[in-house]
Amino acid sequence: MRISQLEGRRVALWGWGREGRAAYHALRARLPAQALTLFCNDAEAAEARALGDARLALETQADAARLAAFEVVVKSPGISPYRPEAQAAAARGTRFLGGTALWFAEHGGADGIAARTLCVTGTKGKSTTTALLAHLLRAAGHRTALAGNIGLPLLEVLAPQPAPEYWAIELSSYQTGDVADSGVRPDIAAVLNLFPEHLDWHGSQERYVADKLRLVTDARPRVAVLNAADPVLAALDLPGSQVRWFGREDGWHLRGDVLHRGDEPVLDTAPLPLPGRHNRGNLCAVLTVLEAAGLDARALAPHAATFRPLPHRLQTLGVRDGLTYVNDSISTTPHASLAALDCFRGRRVALLVGGHDRGLPWDGFAEAMRRHAPHAIVTMGQNGPRIHALLEPLARECGFVLAAADDLAQALRAARAALGGEGGVVLLSPGAPSFGPYRDYVARGRHFAELAGFDPDAISAIPGLGIA
Repeated sequence: MRISQLEGRRVALWGWGREGRAAYHALRARLPAQALTLFCNDAEAAEARALGDARLALETQADAARLAAFEVVVKSPGISPYRPEAQAAAARGTRFLGGTALWFAEHGGADGIAARTLCVTGTKGKSTTTALLAHLLRAAGHRTALAGNIGLPLLEVLAPQPAPEYWAIELSSYQTGDVADSGVRPDIAAVLNLFPEHLDWHGSQERYVADKLRLVTDARPRVAVLNAADPVLAALDLPGSQVRWFGREDGWHLRGDVLHRGDEPVLDTAPLPLPGRHNRGNLCAVLTVLEAAGLDARALAPHAATFRPLPHRLQTLGVRDGLTYVNDSISTTPHASLAALDCFRGRRVALLVGGHDRGLPWDGFAEAMRRHAPHAIVTMGQNGPRIHALLEPLARECGFVLAAADDLAQALRAARAALGGEGGVVLLSPGAPSFGPYRDYVARGRHFAELAGFDPDAISAIPGLGIA
């Protein structure tokens, strides 16, 4: 549905975060006389009221009856369409859309494809992969937009002039369905991997996977780029798209640390500024996308050496009193914490884990600790006690230090005490969201940096965000 098609309809916005504000400004720019209703909390209502928009009504209770009063509700990504009030309103005819759906609807060509949209999703590594894709496109001399879930809502760059040649778009599992709902096909869509995540939003692991995969199953990209090493992806049948694989010996893949195209060695990835072998592996995804776009991926691969890593993702902050501090606040799954630990195998590590409890199982993490435990683990947050109880018998059996903390400051003190004066790594890789004490993972990472003695402003900017 295009924005112009909302004119004269009963339209509401649900949510007033950055995506919600972007949706409001996009609708108001195109439909200045359109009556809108905003569902938000009291503090957000005060902020919205300050806009002085007489055509914007404010409500703080988004129940099923009120939502059902509208033909279209443009909701923020963090609001699940599976909430009971949303399901009830949808059953009564309300259509729920996200800003991503509106953006794609505005960019469809005569062939039904949004030209040169290169979309990336996956449970782990999607931000770094999308940013690396934009970096290599720019290295080739192409004006490129880096936007989406990475920190710049698509509706904030609805119609830039001049338009970029390529769009490198990160999509979360909250947004992949929006692309399918837009009725416009992405040009190229890459799916990196699938692990349990966001079960509170999706309701189940099965629905999470199905929603994530809508980017390639329902949206039917011209080209789908898939990870051959992921068993769910490897089993997909996508008759509406050309499929290209990475992580397979006939395409881009790693042998050890050496990047190969088929049997041809291309590049040693070990020195690249890509933290973790999984991110070096995702370079294979980027190069496959570039090939699908008709570019010379072999010539562009060496430009990965000048990539600037993203903040809050295995980000080494520096050394204080002999301890190296690493900020991996983006880590919101136990699998991500395991990947982070693997980067520091052989070093003395104190790992900080725990946060908002979304019900994800930590049994696989615990089993991995039986084989490769760090020197110390400090649990914290809402699910900290659950993780602690799971690890307690293993700590006695395997001999690693296990401590519990009420908050991040206390966790940091416990990590320092566990490492003593012998050096090591203090690794924040929580494996859980930040909700509760922090607005988002960025705020959590900034607080970690501040507690460790680093300037939080100096570590937070995302290189290359926007159009360049």
